[in-house]
Amino acid sequence: MISRRSLEAATALLTGTFGAAVFISSIDNGIGWSRAGVDAGTFPFVVGVVIFAGSLYNLVKGWPGNQTILLQANDLRRVATLFVPAAIFVGLIPLTGMVVAAAAYVFAAISWQKRGAYLFAAVVAVATALALYLIFELTFQISLPRGLLGDALGF
Repeated sequence: MISRRSLEAATALLTGTFGAAVFISSIDNGIGWSRAGVDAGTFPFVVGVVIFAGSLYNLVKGWPGNQTILLQANDLRRVATLFVPAAIFVGLIPLTGMVVAAAAYVFAAISWQKRGAYLFAAVVAVATALALYLIFELTFQISLPRGLLGDALGF
């Protein structure tokens, strides 16, 4: 069971970490003024500071909040059925590339939802991979990540 306070704190810590990463990494690009004008890292630095400050505000404001339970175990399982496959999909992209990872995600999602409709899932997964390739690689000439698999195959 997850209370409102712990969910607020986890969200604030997550966004605060993101904000800190943005403003710390922007320091390398320079923040301030140069002869050419505003340095490249100034805008990301300001955005990172705003995100970090907003996260601190949310953490302080949400901490003394009530302890009502927002997510029961059943609700958490439902959230996990959406989040875990999406996280695996994102984790597969550096290894297999965007097209293969998307095809695997679509295949797994459809076969799990349809309870074993493997042929249908395979057809839709291949169609998805083909559509991604045709739309991005050929039509718009945007190179999608190919991952380690694509590098090993020479793409």
